Amino acid sequence: MDKEQKQGIITKHKVNSKDTGSTEVQVALLTERINRLTGHMAASPHDHISYRGLLKMVGHRRRLLAYLSKTDVKRYQKLINKLGLRK
Repeated sequence: MDKEQKQGIITKHKVNSKDTGSTEVQVALLTERINRLTGHMAASPHDHISYRGLLKMVGHRRRLLAYLSKTDVKRYQKLINKLGLRK
């Protein structure tokens, strides 16, 4: 992910004008990285190191989403709908 794409994700999901590290932004960035790495894993299934990194990122995103659902359910619902995480 290059700098422009990262800035685009941050501006799309930020809470206020100076926000770069809120839970929503972190989850959105992790989701983008997970989606890219999932495509890589489809092309090279024997890459076990990348698979471990993918599992770590999924676990980190899951913990961030659990925190957000405990603190503010409306923000959680809005974020998962925006990112299309739950069906």
